[in-house]
Amino acid sequence: MNPCVVIGAGPMGLCTVRRLLEQNLEVIGLEAHSDVGGLWDIDSPTSTMYDSAHLISSKRMTEYKDFPMAEHVATYPKHDEMRQYFRDYAAHFDLKKHYRFGSWVEKVEPAADKQWRVTYRQKDETHEILASNVLLANGTLHHPNRVEFVGEFNGEMLHSCDYRDPAIFENKRVLIIGCGNSGCDIAVDAVHRAKSVDMTVRRGYYFLPKFVAGRPIDTLGGKVKLPLKLKQKVDGLLVRLLSGKPSSFGLPDPDYKMYESHPVINTLFLHHIGHGDITVRPDIKQLTPDGVDFVDGKHGDYDLILQATGYKLHYPFIEQEHLNWRGHAPQLYLNVFNPLHDNLFVMGMVEASGLGWQGRDEQAQLVAEVIRAQRDAPKRHGQFFAKVRAHANERLDGGMNYLQVERMAYYVHKDTYLKALANGMRQLKAS
Repeated sequence: MNPCVVIGAGPMGLCTVRRLLEQNLEVIGLEAHSDVGGLWDIDSPTSTMYDSAHLISSKRMTEYKDFPMAEHVATYPKHDEMRQYFRDYAAHFDLKKHYRFGSWVEKVEPAADKQWRVTYRQKDETHEILASNVLLANGTLHHPNRVEFVGEFNGEMLHSCDYRDPAIFENKRVLIIGCGNSGCDIAVDAVHRAKSVDMTVRRGYYFLPKFVAGRPIDTLGGKVKLPLKLKQKVDGLLVRLLSGKPSSFGLPDPDYKMYESHPVINTLFLHHIGHGDITVRPDIKQLTPDGVDFVDGKHGDYDLILQATGYKLHYPFIEQEHLNWRGHAPQLYLNVFNPLHDNLFVMGMVEASGLGWQGRDEQAQLVAEVIRAQRDAPKRHGQFFAKVRAHANERLDGGMNYLQVERMAYYVHKDTYLKALANGMRQLKAS
């Protein structure tokens, strides 16, 4: 059996390599950077991290359960603490020796006998690997969604992926496009350096503080399991009590229920709006040489416009047709298993409130078990992929009516997803 190739040494890639090795499978990891950590290594050429970035979930809700973060690590760790965490994880499980660092994957294509040919560049040399299985763990937050607008702006136009240091805002009139977690973080950075900070907001969001009564907000509740619809209503009311209606701050109120889109976790954003440090603007009608015309008929003059408009799924080294791509994302069973190829996996293409790295590790454990069955129990492997082909287009939303926007295309309901992973593992071992 040829080796399994894992692309990426971020948190998903690392736990994938670990779990494959546990099944006594030969593994080669390919990573563009010189070390592990992926997105969380701000010095990686593929990282879109910025200096002030922290986790938006608390460490205990995010960590691998069998590799907890140290007590001295902050409740909401900064990117450098996360980078060290993943380096420690790699050292603890002796993973780095299985990686070829400085390796830029250029092409993944089918080869004879259901194998995959992986072509990568290391320094000035091109190499090929014939792989039995390929696992794409190169991350979901690398390829910026740059929006094109009518008109032309003569000032500086950036995307949040270009942002690192708030010094770029010094004494400038700044417009931030987008009110997601990164946009709100960057707006809070900007108020301390910029001449003015505006933010254009098209739709409503739920805003949550990071701490309530001294505890991380994502650790509250959960002991009593409420029916989904009741939980949405109760938690929506609690958020309103904690943060107030967004419209009280000049922001649009969400026209959807709690959890149907990812909330903004930021203690300071509403604070700065309430203090006049950030001005809320409506959608953009067109760019002008000196700024922006808004849909309400008003105009704003700006020196710098920063798009915090998110990221697109991007697997540039493989043709989309191999990934069963539909709309904004590949359509895969459990967001992982490919109905077209039983030896091509997309790892970590999953988002869910509270899933953390542990949920992704459980994904990796199931994938490793499936590949071991491919080698040792072809009948069980075939039975599993019959289910993959039958259910690849089903979304594990738990009855949640997620917003039909690009960033939610691979969102799942945590409890439903974890239950499905566990059921898959039981069925695979029992069959």
